[in-house]
Amino acid sequence: MRREGAGYAVPERLAHNRARRAATSALKETARAGGRRGLGRLLLISAIAGPGLMVMLADTDAGSIVTASQSGALWGYGMLLPQLLLIPVLYVVQEMTVRLGVLTRRGHGELIREIFGRPWALLSVLTLFVAAVGALVTEFAGIAGVSELFGVPPSYTVILAALLLIGLGLSGGYRRVEHVGIALGLFELFFLPAALMAHPSPAAIVHGLGQMPLGNRSYLMLLAANVGAVIMPWMVFYQQGAVIDKGLRPSHLRGARIDTLIGAVVTQLVMIFVVIAVAATIGRTGHAQALQGIPEISRALQPFLGFAGAKVAFGLGILGASLVAAIVVSVAAAFGIGEAFGCPHSLNRKISEAPHFYLAYTSALVLGAAVVLTGIPLIHLTIDIEVMNAILLPIVLGFLLALEARALPAQSRMKGPYRWFVYLATGSVIVVGLVTTFHAVIG
Repeated sequence: MRREGAGYAVPERLAHNRARRAATSALKETARAGGRRGLGRLLLISAIAGPGLMVMLADTDAGSIVTASQSGALWGYGMLLPQLLLIPVLYVVQEMTVRLGVLTRRGHGELIREIFGRPWALLSVLTLFVAAVGALVTEFAGIAGVSELFGVPPSYTVILAALLLIGLGLSGGYRRVEHVGIALGLFELFFLPAALMAHPSPAAIVHGLGQMPLGNRSYLMLLAANVGAVIMPWMVFYQQGAVIDKGLRPSHLRGARIDTLIGAVVTQLVMIFVVIAVAATIGRTGHAQALQGIPEISRALQPFLGFAGAKVAFGLGILGASLVAAIVVSVAAAFGIGEAFGCPHSLNRKISEAPHFYLAYTSALVLGAAVVLTGIPLIHLTIDIEVMNAILLPIVLGFLLALEARALPAQSRMKGPYRWFVYLATGSVIVVGLVTTFHAVIG
């Protein structure tokens, strides 16, 4: 006997509910451990935090770093203002996924299937699959590039990374995956000392903030790539599924929003650090077109930042970004496939309980690693993939807005000025996607 619309057999649903109740109990226990109300609240927020921070750290992945590097090299500080403007856009998009996950207890693909039907769910998963494969290719290419920096054969590092990530996912347990992912993602903070070592001119930064040559087709295409590098389809699937796996409830919504806001600010600061580091160095030399991969970027930075800045700081930042993104992307792909087809999908389940979920997770990592081992150049592929993400935005954000308007109870939907701000923000990035498509067709 199956429960209608949920896609699980009753015993499987009960097992999944027990895992969620256990996660919720852990959150409550953390709050009680504070003893006092203020400390307990702080501990509760820290226990709730995770899905937002992890997905945002993954957002600044190898592809995003390369896109930011190209932006700084080609346009100097002229791409800084878009990075700042994307912070609220990134937050409002992911905040919707948090509300949908916490209040409906359904993943993104599952909600689309239940409300709009399986064909539309399959379309959403196709969008996810295309974006996920492209992202995983750039993540493993980033790992290969870092390996090459230090003279290690890339094939060894890519295979080892794939095996370690597969082992992490198959070991079971959402919390373990989250803790490891955040720890890896924090290596991105090494981009801050790299930016400081570049000795950027404050006056040049201020001047660059006012430079957005939107009439230039080259700038517009790179702007689209930056938008595609910030808002990606797999982010929506991951965070909506992650808040469910973590056991978050409506009472945790405020903490989950704070987690998402902090993540949005951190990820865009990392992008800004990269733009500044490259703009203050390579951007002043006019050698941007020679950048063909991570090693080339590092070598171009080395005369300015030295070995420590160009290889250690830059390399560790790329490595951390690539690894946390590979985890999030592969989990998101597994979430989406399970949700669209009504199969069990949770990191809290054993392999025998969710074989299709773990098969999708493993297959995504193997496919991404295998493509990179063929030796595809990173730079051109990365920019194309980020532009592709921008082109997919109308589908992704269209579904998200439709679900927010139909799946949530009336009292939990957006209202007033905030609602119109969200429509304006998401509409703007959808226009960027459509304009990019137009230029790609005629260009």
